[in-house]
Amino acid sequence: MPKVVDHNERRTRIAEALLRVAGEHGLEAVSLRHVAAEAGVTSGMVQHYFRTKDEMMAFALEVVRERSETRIAAAAADLGPDPAPRRLLRTVVAEVLPVDEPRRADGRVALAFLAYTAVRPEAAAPLRADTAAMLAFVAERIRAGGPRPGIDPDRAAVGLLALMEGLGVHLLGGHYDARTALDALDAHLDTIFE
Repeated sequence: MPKVVDHNERRTRIAEALLRVAGEHGLEAVSLRHVAAEAGVTSGMVQHYFRTKDEMMAFALEVVRERSETRIAAAAADLGPDPAPRRLLRTVVAEVLPVDEPRRADGRVALAFLAYTAVRPEAAAPLRADTAAMLAFVAERIRAGGPRPGIDPDRAAVGLLALMEGLGVHLLGGHYDARTALDALDAHLDTIFE
């Protein structure tokens, strides 16, 4: 009887290996050969699932995205059925910030992918779609939460996401600790909401 192969499990195993290589050695160390060695498979198997480094990177980013979405959904569920918009936004942003090792590992990969797409714009489509969706989500929550007079929800959403990204970079670089970053987030939310 032929062996049943779980292709998604293999792709995920390879993506996890890519995440480890990128997280430990940087994106420049990611190659089919290095990822295959880390995953304990052949380079041919990696090439069977990912024809190019771009495909491999896009799938790894999808794994990071799914992990983040799972963390965010669990944290949002803990808030109850109808959380206040400010509280929900604070929770979402706090869950994305790299304040512990699992989020730092994911953050390093996301940052590396962002840098990668700066010189390979064709690989940036998933990030552009994610950014557009996140901006719409944040702007709608700001509208629903009653922003301070004169606050444009769309501009405030751009500012909040820029703050999140900046805090993330500084957390990854060790410039800020978690408390400093979360205090800055709270102070910024205070400028948006009444």
